[in-house]
Amino acid sequence: MRRNATRTVNVLAALALLAAATGAATGCGSDKGDSSSTEVNERDPSPKREARARQVAEAWGASRAAVAWSRGYYPMADAVQLPQKTFRNEADKRAYLTNNFVLRGNLPATPRKKGQVTWESGGSLTLPLIDAGAAYTALDRNSSDGPHLTVTGAQLGEMTLATSRGPATVPAWMFALEGYETPLKRVALRPSKLPKPPIQPAGAVSASELAPLGRLVKVTGEGRSVVVAANHGSCDKGQAVDVLETRSSVVLSAFIVGAKKGPCTGELRTGEVTLKLDKPVGRRVLLDGFTGRPVPYGERNGPSPSWS
Repeated sequence: MRRNATRTVNVLAALALLAAATGAATGCGSDKGDSSSTEVNERDPSPKREARARQVAEAWGASRAAVAWSRGYYPMADAVQLPQKTFRNEADKRAYLTNNFVLRGNLPATPRKKGQVTWESGGSLTLPLIDAGAAYTALDRNSSDGPHLTVTGAQLGEMTLATSRGPATVPAWMFALEGYETPLKRVALRPSKLPKPPIQPAGAVSASELAPLGRLVKVTGEGRSVVVAANHGSCDKGQAVDVLETRSSVVLSAFIVGAKKGPCTGELRTGEVTLKLDKPVGRRVLLDGFTGRPVPYGERNGPSPSWS
């Protein structure tokens, strides 16, 4: 099992995801009560971590969950696509980043109940459409007096985005923005229900040995480079991720590097780790070695709703 520790660390607000998944205090990169935690040599492989990764890969194998995953619609890109030439000014950019929109006009009724995902590689899937009001609400989550973007109307169209099965064309609401010639697009479908994982989470384990991943950030380099967000505390050297590639999956096992013993603040940090794969991801499922679940794609301002 290979390891990649290329990282860019940014301090963010505390993420409930890690605490909920581990049930542990992660401030010092270890489980609650593990006061004897010592510094970890990042170069030393962990037989336990590798064994867990192989268990996860084998459990998924030809499981019902893997079959359901291969047939479902799981987006791996933002549900929103910005107007061409992006924003006119910094105020508009700030309004978008803070989800501050104003609706001036009427939103249309949904012309039909169902919409279709069509994959470039072949195949399609029919799913319920999200109405324009619900799509707008997903955009407008702020009502402050700061800069805002004004929506003047919408119509149903299409957009193309990356999914777990490759590029796909999906229905999308085209929101007209005041001052822009091209619309802001928002996917009009909810992702398929996440299949029940065929293996349980790792359970009580030191974060120096294994920890949950935060989210998938992006896949680049024709599928050979994967960027993930991994969590760590304020009393360690950061995070690293081991990679186990199989024919049908890529298991990512995150852990804390250089955890130190002693008192520590509960501050939680997130860093982006870039992983170089031997082969393109393709249609292989990206799995979290800790949870045994597919690594969630994280939309701006939080995890994708498809993985809840």
